Amino acid sequence: MHSPPTTLRRALRLPDVVLFFIVAVVGLRWIATAAATGPSGLVLWLVALVTFFFPLGFAVIELASRRPEEGGIYVWAQQEFGDLTAFMTAWFYWVSNVVYMPGLLYFGAGNLLYAFGPRAQALGSNPSYFILVAVCGLALACLLNTIGTGVGKWLSNLGGIATWIPAGILIALGAVAFTQFGSATPISSATMVPHLDFNNALLWSTIAFGFAGFEAASLMGGEIEDARRTVPKAIVISGVSIAAIYILGTLAVLVALPQADVSGLSGILQAIDHMASVTGWRAVTPAVALLVALGSLGGSSAWLASTARLPFVAGIDRYLPPAFGKLHPRWGTPHVALATQAAAAAVIAILGQAGASVKGAYDALVALGVITYFLPYLVLFAAYARAKGELRTPGGRPAVLVLAFLGGATTLIALVLAAVPPADADKTWALAKVVGGTAVLAVVGAILYARRRRDSVAV
Repeated sequence: MHSPPTTLRRALRLPDVVLFFIVAVVGLRWIATAAATGPSGLVLWLVALVTFFFPLGFAVIELASRRPEEGGIYVWAQQEFGDLTAFMTAWFYWVSNVVYMPGLLYFGAGNLLYAFGPRAQALGSNPSYFILVAVCGLALACLLNTIGTGVGKWLSNLGGIATWIPAGILIALGAVAFTQFGSATPISSATMVPHLDFNNALLWSTIAFGFAGFEAASLMGGEIEDARRTVPKAIVISGVSIAAIYILGTLAVLVALPQADVSGLSGILQAIDHMASVTGWRAVTPAVALLVALGSLGGSSAWLASTARLPFVAGIDRYLPPAFGKLHPRWGTPHVALATQAAAAAVIAILGQAGASVKGAYDALVALGVITYFLPYLVLFAAYARAKGELRTPGGRPAVLVLAFLGGATTLIALVLAAVPPADADKTWALAKVVGGTAVLAVVGAILYARRRRDSVAV
């Protein structure tokens, strides 16, 4: 592997990385998704915390402390499994975020409408509105991150803060509403038991996906001050907040609304709007709507900045055209990789609406994003399982094997369940989009690798 250029600026400090993890991992939309299944969603969060969130945190701490340089999961896979596995891991991870970012911006666009009253909410079924917001958001994130990591990080930092505040307001309103009116959804030991039915099975992949993202900052390891120490500290600090936001936020939505009335796309604002109206805090809703939209924009910026480092490093290694490995002459950023990622995500935002409603496009983007994102996790946990020598994981080698197994098994289950279409979808078309799309992406990645490998051997 070629070493990344030394001109990358180490602009990310501990507070920046903590806020990066908050905005990259926390998806307020997953709170609504979990609440839509009822009180059993609370238990599923706890199960995912043990079987996925903890294993992922320990795996990233271990791998990032061993190889803290630029490229993260690409470097880890290359060290343990060679160039082909590293390239395909990076390829699927990159593609997953090309798919993920439009879905995240769709979520922000849907919630933004609550800031402008009922008339604006009529745009909630207008595909052109969602496409416009997604494309403009991607353009802004690309511009700021091209100017520099030190500039782009502020959009991510604002997104992290804008995620904390709505979550805090949601939880506070939930507590006030509960003391005054009780819970709109009956919550008891009986209702909290997950049902072994189709809907709860499908939810599992989404819940696990909601806890994913701790590996993202390591993609920018060369731009983090003392990455070997900063990343583990940031994981511990942000991990507590992330778990609390998800569990307490889901509880607040269930307190505010009957389970049947919760929308998976805008349930957070539904709950806040309802609680604000009954408690006399109606002015809160527009402000929260703007913050949720800002949080989505900050999240897309964080993922754009981090995953663009994969084609950048692959360009250095000559598995992609060398232009991907070049830095901007003035700002010292991988501008070709950033622009390519933003353009590809904009195309997905437009094509995702083909033959689908806004909800259908959103569901398809989420499912395809989960599958392409979790495939690299199988490699990540396998690399963690092979860690030897001096270990940072408490409990040593036996603990590493147990955690790697838990994380890998959870990932595999989530992968299978993510491919199953929602009950209200055109199953043939939805399955073709998700499974067929994944297969096509795998073939394209293999062709890219084979061509660059052939060219490098010829030289």
